[in-house]
Amino acid sequence: MPDIKQLPSHVADLIAAGEVVERPASVAKELLENAMDAGASAIVVEIERGGLTYLRVTDNGCGIAPDQLPTAFLRHATSKLRSAEDLAAIGTLGFRGEALAAISAVSRIDVFSRTAGAEAGAMLHLEGGAAGEVRPNGCPEGTTIVVRDLFYNTPARMKFMKKDSAEGAAVTGIVTHLALSHPDISFKLLRDGAEVLHTPGDGRLQSAVYAALGRDFALHLLPIHGSGGDVTVDGFVTLPLHGHGTRGRQIFFVNGRLVKSQLLTAALEEAYRNQIMKGKFPGCVLHVTLPAREVDVNVHPAKTVVKFAFDKPVFDAVYYTVLDTLNAQNKPAKQENTFYQTMTAAQYKEKAADKPAFPAAKAPLGSYTARPTPPAKAPDGSHQLTVRDVTETADRPFTAAVRQGEREVACHITPPPVQAEPVETAPTETPTTAAPVQQTMEPVREAPWRIAGEVLKTYIICEDSHKNVWLIDKHAAHERIRFDALKENTGPLMAQTLLTPLTVTLEADEYGAALEHPDLLRQFGFACEDFGGGTVLVREVPADIRPEDAPATLAELCRKLALGRADPAAARDELLHTMACKSAIKAGMDTSPAELRALVDKVQSGAIQYCPHGRPVKYRLTQYEIEKMFKRA
Repeated sequence: MPDIKQLPSHVADLIAAGEVVERPASVAKELLENAMDAGASAIVVEIERGGLTYLRVTDNGCGIAPDQLPTAFLRHATSKLRSAEDLAAIGTLGFRGEALAAISAVSRIDVFSRTAGAEAGAMLHLEGGAAGEVRPNGCPEGTTIVVRDLFYNTPARMKFMKKDSAEGAAVTGIVTHLALSHPDISFKLLRDGAEVLHTPGDGRLQSAVYAALGRDFALHLLPIHGSGGDVTVDGFVTLPLHGHGTRGRQIFFVNGRLVKSQLLTAALEEAYRNQIMKGKFPGCVLHVTLPAREVDVNVHPAKTVVKFAFDKPVFDAVYYTVLDTLNAQNKPAKQENTFYQTMTAAQYKEKAADKPAFPAAKAPLGSYTARPTPPAKAPDGSHQLTVRDVTETADRPFTAAVRQGEREVACHITPPPVQAEPVETAPTETPTTAAPVQQTMEPVREAPWRIAGEVLKTYIICEDSHKNVWLIDKHAAHERIRFDALKENTGPLMAQTLLTPLTVTLEADEYGAALEHPDLLRQFGFACEDFGGGTVLVREVPADIRPEDAPATLAELCRKLALGRADPAAARDELLHTMACKSAIKAGMDTSPAELRALVDKVQSGAIQYCPHGRPVKYRLTQYEIEKMFKRA
């Protein structure tokens, strides 16, 4: 066996650098975190050729004393830890004491620093980890570190570097993410002399998001805030309709530290289930805050992965905070007969004046029937009104069916106070007659939208009171209504027994899933038996599915179970998707006016926004957009 010898210090430094310094973006991250820990309120990053030849970070933090400059570049030298107990509650971004030593081992470094109140600063030059002498230098308060010729002494690493544009984009990504983690710090990035990023540092996350991620992303965000136990969640999530093709816009911070976490990703995407299109991913900028002792940040050399002491509270806090925000965004506005939330004071007064007046004195509880009255003039004097079958109970205005010309409308009829019976003081032969019943009729105001028709037997055309034209996908809308109705029933789905059992032939993996999960299938309304040869005998199917659609539905469910989606809640939602789709009004079908009206009422009330697969159910065309198409605007 070869002799065991201790590696020379410079070789050990190169190995350590390989763990921490992967590319210029790694250098930028470590230097920026040190600047943020130093209390800087403004940080400037400058790079050339992607950061390989030149990378400079300037901050206005507390600075480094001249006698401590050489110590700062020694391995395991740090100002943030003093004892082993401190590792259990790390509250700073940098803490290992390896970053500066690792960077200096594979580059040429110049550092300039001046502490607050000092008359002059100091500078130090290092090359390949070897430090020169500390010399006085006139520099502003704070610290500036210039890294040149990265990996000059490890040429094998250079072949793994990408093009300058790609390395520069990685540095930009690091600066962007750190700017979002601390919106109270102003970040500026100069790339080959051009400013590509500048955040205001005003402490508002929304300002940082706008500056760092752009206007288009910022305009389609929902603010969220919630907590569960010791876990607090703040930030922004994207609207379901504006999903992204990748998870690149999912940005998570734990106690101010940028992290990659499968747990947080799963919690976010689970909250969007049934609301975002398949193949799309939600974006977010989420800050998760919890006690430092409940999170371990010392599980990865680059400190990008964390481990939670308790996973479930963190998952629940993110999941329910995002889900509650999405559900609140989908709820209709609490306004009478309209879901529009924009109303001027004058419009509100006019609306309030139009409300029917209720009697000042309430009539005693009771019930009576008003006899039909002769035809009377309508309030506008243009039509004859005939009241029929008018019945009232209790002390509220009642509703009657009224014939107005050739159509029937609903009217409110306000009863007069019931007259108290007189007290008999002496017998009399004169019968008392009750005062005649007077009736006031006011037509119920119609909803503030009008169905203009249907095109392609698929899209409903609707016009609202704000001169907007809406196109409504009747299948998507009805599918969502059916899905929500099915989902409200938390018990086993109602099944229908078939007079003649169905034989359904499945693929090998589907057949195995059907035999492995018979109880789960029965909860979903399918009673199946093994018929042999890859075929199952189906005796019961869900009540909301037509028998002819049952084989395809069963095969789809078994296929999802075979792919490992055996979680009952997820499997149930998948089946409900299929059931809602199969039982919904189909595009191309003839639909009655009453059905169209019911769909429009649901959609325009704001009760539904998306189909279960995340597709929008309606699209708005403003009057201006229409007039612009015809060159009127």
